[in-house]
Amino acid sequence: MHDETKDSGPGGYAAARLRLLTEGARSGPPRRAALADLTDAWLGGLFAAGTRETRGISLVAVGGYGRAELSPRSDLDLLLLHDGGDPEAVAALADRLWYPVWDLGLALDHSVRTPGEARRTAGEDLKVQLGLLDARHVAGDLGLTASLRTAVLADWRNQAPKRLPELRELCAERAERQGELQYLLEPDLKEARGGLRDATALRAVAASWLADAPREGLAEARRRLLDVRDALHLATGRATDRLALQEQDQVAAELGLLDADALLRQVYEAARVIAYASDVTWREVGRVLRSRAVRPRLRAVLGGGKAAAAERSPLAEGVVEQDGEVVLARAARPDRDPVLPLRAAAAAAQAGLPLSLHAVRRMAAAARPLPAPWPAEAREQLVTLLGSGRPTVEVWEALEAEGLITLLLPDWERVRCRPQRNAVHLWTVDRHLVETAVRASGLTRRVGRPDLLLVAALLHDIGKGWPGDHSVAGEVIAGDVAARIGFDHHDVAVIAALVRHHLLLVETATRRDLDDPATVRAVAEAVGSPGTLELLHALTEADALATGPAAWSSWRASLVADLVKRVSAVLAGDAPAAPEEAAPTAEQERLALEAVATGGPVLALRARTEPPAERQEPSGDPEPLGVELLVAVPDQPGVLPAVAGVLALHRLTVRTAELRAVGLPDGVDGSVLLLDWRVAAQYGSLPQAARLRADLVRALDGTLDVAGRLAERDAAHPRRRGVVAPPPRVTVAPAASRHATVIEVRAQDAPGLLFRIGRALEDAGVRVRSAHASTLGANAVDAFYVTDPARGTPLSGEEAASVAGKLEETLRG
Repeated sequence: MHDETKDSGPGGYAAARLRLLTEGARSGPPRRAALADLTDAWLGGLFAAGTRETRGISLVAVGGYGRAELSPRSDLDLLLLHDGGDPEAVAALADRLWYPVWDLGLALDHSVRTPGEARRTAGEDLKVQLGLLDARHVAGDLGLTASLRTAVLADWRNQAPKRLPELRELCAERAERQGELQYLLEPDLKEARGGLRDATALRAVAASWLADAPREGLAEARRRLLDVRDALHLATGRATDRLALQEQDQVAAELGLLDADALLRQVYEAARVIAYASDVTWREVGRVLRSRAVRPRLRAVLGGGKAAAAERSPLAEGVVEQDGEVVLARAARPDRDPVLPLRAAAAAAQAGLPLSLHAVRRMAAAARPLPAPWPAEAREQLVTLLGSGRPTVEVWEALEAEGLITLLLPDWERVRCRPQRNAVHLWTVDRHLVETAVRASGLTRRVGRPDLLLVAALLHDIGKGWPGDHSVAGEVIAGDVAARIGFDHHDVAVIAALVRHHLLLVETATRRDLDDPATVRAVAEAVGSPGTLELLHALTEADALATGPAAWSSWRASLVADLVKRVSAVLAGDAPAAPEEAAPTAEQERLALEAVATGGPVLALRARTEPPAERQEPSGDPEPLGVELLVAVPDQPGVLPAVAGVLALHRLTVRTAELRAVGLPDGVDGSVLLLDWRVAAQYGSLPQAARLRADLVRALDGTLDVAGRLAERDAAHPRRRGVVAPPPRVTVAPAASRHATVIEVRAQDAPGLLFRIGRALEDAGVRVRSAHASTLGANAVDAFYVTDPARGTPLSGEEAASVAGKLEETLRG
């Protein structure tokens, strides 16, 4: 090829270029490199023909041409570098170079500068400096080019603390304008977030020596986008970076792909790698710059001594916060703790902090598949992650980048990066599912089973990776996934039904006559129960909100609400009656008698287990489900807040709790309250029962200031909470019990929540006859049976509303 350009004429170069671009055997990086070599040879010939003196003047390729990444319609980015000699000779040489390029119709970005001018311009214009970082010698004085490269790189490294924040802001502004490449149906391969510009920015960060991007998969992602751009240039005959809908099939064929969907999926996968690498890299840049700013002050404070190590604050078992990231504790063993990835992810999302790249990769390298069904803790941690709101997205992307999502949920692979060719949808299928869970997290106060809502939100479109009606296919897949996650048969059936009917309410409300009784009866028969209807209503709204602004409106919301009201009336007769209270077991009766005999609290700790018969793959051994704490206390005011407060002080997470009065055998005077709790240590080991009892005695007699101790601990360890949780909701359940008023509380779970509720009920002057508390992921769903302490009867309607209102106000405060 070079022989055809030795006369420096445009004809030979044009012919050789055309042959190169039409060769079927050569594409991708080899063709781009060959095109750069061909162009170098032609421009080198033009340079040699234009001047006899090569000292003090050189031709330099910058930008994409400097990186030898010439696509078929790429522009040529050239710098004619000179040492300030004869200006007329320099101008004449520039004309001999630029005009032949223009004559061929090639786009040209050119400049003529001395090294000093080039450095000054780079200092004023970040884009010029980025282009010069990729400067490559083409012709002339090699020493002049080399000295400029050395000086520009030195300037860049010296100015990195100032220039990198500018570059980050430039990337953010471009992302705001162009959107996310991994979700757009007609993406700009270069300018959108996760595109070629971001890949170039990562090279610039690496050149600063301040931080470096995660390299795994990055070069391949960049190559894939360049290959798509090459095919786009050849298909359109234009210098375009926008992958328009009408050209995607032709581009796919050029690349040997099955269809446009396969093309978009490859583009999305590449963009996701670059976008994630960008997130990690910019986070590291920020960390380094912060540490550099703090270091001089630390030296001054420490008198020049060695700087203290970054503080590590525990978040969960095996998980700590360090320097604004979530990392693994030093004692963590990912190879022996299969729940650790979910626990770390849930802790990160709850704290609103990113998972460290090192932690994710360490877990991915050592992670073992969870048993089927999952242990209860794994299921709870998944629900907590899904219920954490907006921070869930970043944490989920970190897990997905290292393959942990498909390890946990193999069915996810079919929807990963799958495009949706629907103008209403903003996201790919997988991101839409995560967005739906995010939206559902804001609706958890409306439902009695937020865990089922969140999991159904994550799985409702899982069938889109399969042929046929995605709702029908998804019902089967969601049922299998829910069983593998560890839900019981009833809950699996509810999740499967939610997935099967997730479009039922909105389609019926907008397309059917709601005044026709047959319409309402059909929906009622499909839904089956008030609880499922409540969940389906919330899922419908979350799904629509996560689709895009065109999918939900006040009009649609009102139609769906009207339909739900009508269906609820039909299902009202199916509402189950309140369960009968079980008689105390022999152990509970023994503890109650001991409490009466001692006049104080009695505690018993034991491991709770799941019978192996409930498993899909029995191993013969029961599965531990946490620790059961039984507390028997002579009936007195303040028992519930006292026990709940002591557990919170000892950093015990309450999964379920029940409080009820138990009858004593004939002839035994007194009354005893029995509290049955399932608890788990937030991190570390469980406290000794003797210490729990000692603190409980002090809490009951008033010598332990539980509220003050909890406030001191919270003040000493401020936590940046990432969850903007929906506000708590306190309601009075109508006609739920003949003997007591039932106050229902739905709130974000937090240390000391039960203590605050119990104290508020005590302050309201009501007696808690029994309590039933459960934690579903990060959501607390509690019911308190309260009576008038003097009469022992349910509260009046006005009294109940007042208690509920004051309790809600307390929890919001």
